[in-house]
Amino acid sequence: MGQIHLLDLASQQARWLTVRQAAVATNVANANTPGFTAGDVVPFEDVFNDSSIRMVATNPGHIGVDPLGPDQIATKDAAAWETTHSGNSVSVENEMMKAGEVNRSFSLNTSIVKAFNQMLMASVKG
Repeated sequence: MGQIHLLDLASQQARWLTVRQAAVATNVANANTPGFTAGDVVPFEDVFNDSSIRMVATNPGHIGVDPLGPDQIATKDAAAWETTHSGNSVSVENEMMKAGEVNRSFSLNTSIVKAFNQMLMASVKG
């Protein structure tokens, strides 16, 4: 039996959602820090489109770039939301909307994997 790409894709999205939730949590934790710039991750579509071509580490000493690693959190443009006088660009309302999106996406991802798993089990059992 070959590799099941749907499960690999679901795993990749779950990792991306974990990184995005960490970025949201960092933003909320620093909502009152003077000069803090809110960060966000690149959209999952960009990660998915870039995942087909990867550099392979042929030696354990090679350093690979993980597109879903915590160091890939990019600083976003604060122009869409207001920046306070202290230089902080975190909007708690915006971060709560992002947290809701992450929660809904994770629930959908989990439901799809669960349904696919039930379908596979039904086909294996005969």
